[in-house]
Amino acid sequence: MPKSQRDLKLGYSDRVTTRCNNREFKLTRHECRQVFVYALKKALAKFQFKLYALCIMSNHVHYLLEPAQPNDLPKIMHWINWYTAMCFNRMLNRTGHFWEKRYHSTGFDKSDYQRALNTLRYIHANPKAAGMQEGFFYNFSNYGIYEV
Repeated sequence: MPKSQRDLKLGYSDRVTTRCNNREFKLTRHECRQVFVYALKKALAKFQFKLYALCIMSNHVHYLLEPAQPNDLPKIMHWINWYTAMCFNRMLNRTGHFWEKRYHSTGFDKSDYQRALNTLRYIHANPKAAGMQEGFFYNFSNYGIYEV
């Protein structure tokens, strides 16, 4: 079955989720999360996209980002997933796929402020909803910070 086409449009923000293969909890180590933040900073410099929200959970990652050009989203996600998979496989002494299937993304017009606010709330409430945190401040989320 062929992959479905992504709805990539100019002026869109994208809510993106990528999950560890087999839903395994591979991002629990503090070092892995630090490497992820490092890789994300490299990606920001390389692709010049806007990162509005980030939350690194123990088996998946949430983003709200705005690519400079619509066709940049696949390039950004390919690079981040490739780079982090390479690093994590070395760190964890493993081989094979690190990330599960394709990343999930949903785009919406960046002028849809209600949708953007709801998406920000969802991403930043994820650790609390998972029982990992009491409030919204979480070490591997950019809640209250507007740059990584």
